[in-house]
Amino acid sequence: MPAAFSDRRLGRLLPLLLCISLLEGSPAGPDVATEELKPAGKEISYDVLEYEIVLPGVSGTALQKIVSVGSPTKVELTCKLEEHSDLKNPQVTWKRRNETISHTSKTQNSWTIQLTVSESSHLGSYSCVLKGEVEVSATFHLQVPKIEGKEKTLITYERDLAVMICKTEYAPMAWTWYMTNGTELVAINPSSDTNKFQIKIQSANVNRLEILKLTKEDSGIYWCEAAFRLGSSKRRFEVKVLSIMAPLKPFIAVVVEVVILVTTIALYEVYSKRKGEEGEREFDQIEQLKSEDDIAGERK
Repeated sequence: MPAAFSDRRLGRLLPLLLCISLLEGSPAGPDVATEELKPAGKEISYDVLEYEIVLPGVSGTALQKIVSVGSPTKVELTCKLEEHSDLKNPQVTWKRRNETISHTSKTQNSWTIQLTVSESSHLGSYSCVLKGEVEVSATFHLQVPKIEGKEKTLITYERDLAVMICKTEYAPMAWTWYMTNGTELVAINPSSDTNKFQIKIQSANVNRLEILKLTKEDSGIYWCEAAFRLGSSKRRFEVKVLSIMAPLKPFIAVVVEVVILVTTIALYEVYSKRKGEEGEREFDQIEQLKSEDDIAGERK
C-alpha cells in the first residue's frame, strides 16, 4: 500500500517537474501568445488634395489640368458642369488609360473620384467623359512636380562665372547636379573640387550651381535633378564658353576697316600729290622748251 501510494505521487510529480524544467530552460523573450494578440498597425492617413474642372457643356470641349504630386497623398478629382449647361443628365465615365473607374461620389452636376497615390505607378492621366446631347471631357494629369523654366543656353566668357538655378513648386527630398560626358551623366561633387564648382541651397525648393573660373572645356550640357518620393524631375542647361577676345572681334573688325579706309585715303592723297608735282614739272619743262625755242628764233 505505501509503495503504491509513493508510485502514484511520483507519477503526478514527474509532469510538474518536467514543465518547470522546460520553463527555466526556455530563452528570455516576448510571450508568443501576447505577441500574437498585438493590435495591427494603424492605416497611414494622407492629406486630401482636391482639384476640379468646370465644363461648359459645349460640344467638343476638352479641358486639361496639371496636378503636381511630390509625395504619397489622397487626391479628389471632380468634373463639374456649369450651372446653366444645356447638357442634362449625361452619362459619365471615368478612365485611366483604357481602364474604367467608378466615381466615388456625385451630385446633380458633379462627379468625383478619390485616389490614393502612394507610388509612381499611380501617376498618369485620369479623364472624365460626359455624354448626352453633346460630348465633353476633362483630363487631369497627375505628375511629379516639374522644375520651373525652359531649357536655355547660357553664353559666357573665359575666366567668368556661370550660374544655373533650379526651382520647384514643392521641396524635393534631394537635389543632384550632373554634367554630360559623351552619353553619360556624371554627378557633380563640389567637395572634390571647391575651386571649380559650388552648390548653394537658397531654400528647400531652390538650388543653385556655380561654375568658377570658366574655360572652354567647361562648355557642354548640364542637368539638375529634383528627387521626390514618387519620382524625379530634370532640367537641361547648355553652357557655351567663349574666348575673352570674342566680344572684341566686332570692334577689331571695325578698327581694321577704318585703318584700311584711312590708309587708302592717305595713299590716294600721296599719289595725287606726286601726280600733281609731276604735272607741274612737265609744265615747267614745256615752258622752258618754249622759251628756248623763242630765244633761238630771235637769234636767227
